Amino acid sequence: MGLILAAVQSTARVDWLRGIGFLLPAWSAPVAAVNLWRVLLGKPAFRGLAVAVSIATKTGDDGTTALMYGRRVPKNHPRVETYGTVDELNAALGVARATTDENVIHENLLAIQKDLIVLMGELAVMPEDLSRYAKDGYSVVTPGMAAKLDAIVREIEAQNVSFKGWATPGATVNSAALDVARTICRRGERRACALKEAGELPNTEIIIYLNRLSDLLWLMARQVESKSGPATERL
Repeated sequence: MGLILAAVQSTARVDWLRGIGFLLPAWSAPVAAVNLWRVLLGKPAFRGLAVAVSIATKTGDDGTTALMYGRRVPKNHPRVETYGTVDELNAALGVARATTDENVIHENLLAIQKDLIVLMGELAVMPEDLSRYAKDGYSVVTPGMAAKLDAIVREIEAQNVSFKGWATPGATVNSAALDVARTICRRGERRACALKEAGELPNTEIIIYLNRLSDLLWLMARQVESKSGPATERL
């Protein structure tokens, strides 16, 4: 359900709503969640229906959850573990964004969070359903997404932010939040690598994106520290 609500609430995934037949204002998000859930179950969406629903659907009480197109898997399935870790990463980035005073960092993190919705959406699709996913018009992870991260890395490195040594996290609240997000990102990358080794991740751009993002988050943390005063302790 966390993935569904994220997809509903993110402007980066309006195509999810368009795919079920309409766009809704914020107050109608519960209706959109119902229809997105019906699509995940392979059922037709309700159109023009305004009803109040509970977030507690109880469909997961048996320890299973739904992927796209109605496929149900255990909640500890490797695919669920992977997009669940990316969901955790997205939440950690939210903390980092909420604790920064830098407009550039705020804007970059928000853009990354929107990209992660695209990434989670693709991870929530079994390989055999990816052609249908693309045909339905959903976005997938592309080389251009990692290229945007590369551009930000170059901008930070141009400011002589060091990437040498082993930094000790905790110099500032914001840099610590960025370091927490970085470690979660690395875990998400490891989960994605496991999917690849199992033959369950056709699009390796997902791994490239997560690898690049973790590097960027490390640099962002050091950038924040460099602006806050004396450099953090290095080993």
